[in-house]
Amino acid sequence: MSPQILITDDDNDILSALSLLLKSEGYSVNTANSPEQAIEKFRAHNFDLIILDLNYARDTTSGEEGIQLIAALRQLDETIPIVVMTGWGTIEVAVSTMKNGANDFIQKPWENDRLLAIIANQLKLAKSHRQFAKLSQENQLLQAEFYSHNVIAESSAMQQIIGTLKHLAQSDVSVLLTGENGTGKSLFARLIHDNSPRSKHSMVSVNMGAVTESLFESEMFGHVKGAFTDAKTTRIGRFELADEGTLFLDEIANTPISQQAKLLRVLEDRQFEKVGSSKTQHVDIRLIAATNADLQQAVNAGQFRKDLLYRVNTMTIEIPPLRQRSADILPLANNFLTQIANKHNKPQLTIALDARQALQNYAWPGNVRELGHVMERASILCQTNEIGRNDLRLDIEGEFTATPTAKLASVSQQPQDTSADLRSLNEIEKDIIINRLDYYKGNAIEAAKSLGVSRSAFYRKLDKIKSET
Repeated sequence: MSPQILITDDDNDILSALSLLLKSEGYSVNTANSPEQAIEKFRAHNFDLIILDLNYARDTTSGEEGIQLIAALRQLDETIPIVVMTGWGTIEVAVSTMKNGANDFIQKPWENDRLLAIIANQLKLAKSHRQFAKLSQENQLLQAEFYSHNVIAESSAMQQIIGTLKHLAQSDVSVLLTGENGTGKSLFARLIHDNSPRSKHSMVSVNMGAVTESLFESEMFGHVKGAFTDAKTTRIGRFELADEGTLFLDEIANTPISQQAKLLRVLEDRQFEKVGSSKTQHVDIRLIAATNADLQQAVNAGQFRKDLLYRVNTMTIEIPPLRQRSADILPLANNFLTQIANKHNKPQLTIALDARQALQNYAWPGNVRELGHVMERASILCQTNEIGRNDLRLDIEGEFTATPTAKLASVSQQPQDTSADLRSLNEIEKDIIINRLDYYKGNAIEAAKSLGVSRSAFYRKLDKIKSET
């Protein structure tokens, strides 16, 4: 789509001359002959740049009307490039317009080549600023992930699924990934994106269960400055962030029923309005969704719209649980150990035979995510260079591995030793950390939260424990 330019001047001859010039250069042009009409058109349309005169009928020399118009436009949009034109050009007026929000200045009569160069430069700068804003907001949305996005799949079932996903990646068809929690649906969404023609653009992930109903529109579509009490700056929504790339809606079954119609409309029409704005924006995204729920059952229960289901499930791929692809368990476990060793700059641990058998025999209700937590916990508990069965702390075939809560309960039932606890503070802290990790099944992030310490501080303590064992 060609850049949209708004020209504001009270001289119809100038409007006509500029329109002809810019249209001949491939720009789309709209015009206004007063500040009031300029504001009205700006509210109704999306423009990429504005060229405006400083003087109008009420005041033909001071430039105050134009400066006031710049200020009003900046209230509506802080970033749109504004180029001012006047026949009364002085250094003082130029400085004043730049201070009040103009991006560049040109004097009438203009030189076509210079004007076109200014327009091209301002459009290029604006595009760079938008890309920077998108990247900055993406970085705020991204959460630090401990494990890499490498796909480890040696089982025949997973090899077949990966082949199907890579084939689907070449089209823009919507894909619904289903399967239990922890099977790696987000990882396979990333695989689709990375193998698609959109791979050079962003993949934006949204956990729909974490988007509150009250902030749904702001999160998904963005808002303009002043749209509501806390809207102190303009915010880019997830759809806009994903423009030309991929939008991944994780846990889509958790989308509030009251917001599903709005989501459906954007997916069907590929257009939306920011909260507080009447301007319609168009978006080009590839949709991938994921859920561990039965969406058809949710439709029957009135919790999910049938038309939305049809929109997201053009192709449905079920990711099998880890217990159904046992050939992947040991390769995944070793991959996690490699990542753990690299993160802590330690030699990689190996897995003893009894531990390998235990990993293969365990049911893995938490799937790959649980396996990652177990290997992290085992690497902390292991006091040699080889992880044994006891380091895994798994409940296999009815065997009970006591959690910290159970251990504390058993201790409380024993006769109390009246002598003082002569362990050092470091030893007590070590026991607390290991027990807390055990309680949270190796999830260091949850363990850190429960102890009220930052993730980085918790990992430093883990490194200290490892160095002392």
